[in-house]
Amino acid sequence: MMDGGGGIIRYPWAEPPAAGEAITVAPGVLWLRLPLPMVLDHVNIYALEEGDSWTIVDTGIHSKRSVALWETLLAGPLAGKPVSRVILTHHHPDHIGMAGWFMARFNAELWATRTSWLLSRMLILDVEDEPTPQALEFWRSAGMDPDVFEARRAERPYNFADICYPLPVGYTRVQEGEVIRAGGRDWDVRLGGGHAPDHLTLWSRDDTLVIAGDQILPSISPNIGVYPTEPEADPLADWLAACARLAGFALDDHLVLGGHKLPFTGLPMRMRQLSENHHGALTRLREHLETPRTAAECFPQLFKRKIDRGTYGLALVESVAHLNHMHQAGEVRRWRRDDGAWLWQVCDS
Repeated sequence: MMDGGGGIIRYPWAEPPAAGEAITVAPGVLWLRLPLPMVLDHVNIYALEEGDSWTIVDTGIHSKRSVALWETLLAGPLAGKPVSRVILTHHHPDHIGMAGWFMARFNAELWATRTSWLLSRMLILDVEDEPTPQALEFWRSAGMDPDVFEARRAERPYNFADICYPLPVGYTRVQEGEVIRAGGRDWDVRLGGGHAPDHLTLWSRDDTLVIAGDQILPSISPNIGVYPTEPEADPLADWLAACARLAGFALDDHLVLGGHKLPFTGLPMRMRQLSENHHGALTRLREHLETPRTAAECFPQLFKRKIDRGTYGLALVESVAHLNHMHQAGEVRRWRRDDGAWLWQVCDS
């Protein structure tokens, strides 16, 4: 339990389901968990009972370990019934990696927002053997540590195809304002943004369940990042707008089923925290940028903890996101340093 001041966040389950097992969080709704080979070492999956089959929300990455665990889950908690539909909350590989496998294995339907499906299919098909010139330019512009830069320039980049099963053509588009029938419930579709464009969240009309993906997480803030694909993007504006929009639907007794960590209640408080976290970061940056800094030099003020090699990339894209947001709001100016890095400084009042 966490008292955030003006509200309490509670965790009905102290521990997640063990590998290959499930926890019933509501009638006909199972909580599953699959491992991830990264700092955030798991992803939550939700299985909704459809009588003689299941709808699953998100899938985990594709790997030999994931396939073996899914076989165990299908034979055990899912009672040998097939997966007839996969609903994707967003396009990140820990959520879409096994979607194509379920389509091939069970002829499962795939439901997603158009943006999520297009990004998923494009990124799985886009295999790079070396960093692109655009990626190198983006890293220079952000002031990436020279040692990290040289190491990344020499490495094969991470590719979605490394941990995602091929995604075939064909899906059902899900849009804002629709109502989906799944697991014996009607779910309102409400889209978020910032962490991923057109991020799907589902709000049950029949009970207090909210399936939130990575849009609403407890105890951690979803990564808000800018990437070489759109270096001038302002995802933080999308994030703050989504927080404000979704907060209008939040109730204290909502049971939020997120993509990571534990299910929780106390959603109004958590929505305030998710927004205030970034407003606080922007306040700290304004003071820090009285002196010109690169994006990489903003890590201490943004994250208040040591950033290591395992988290460096996520920290860099999030730092750029905050600086882009301030730049587009007219709060900071920037100019090129001799090595190509942007220097950022608050504008004179």
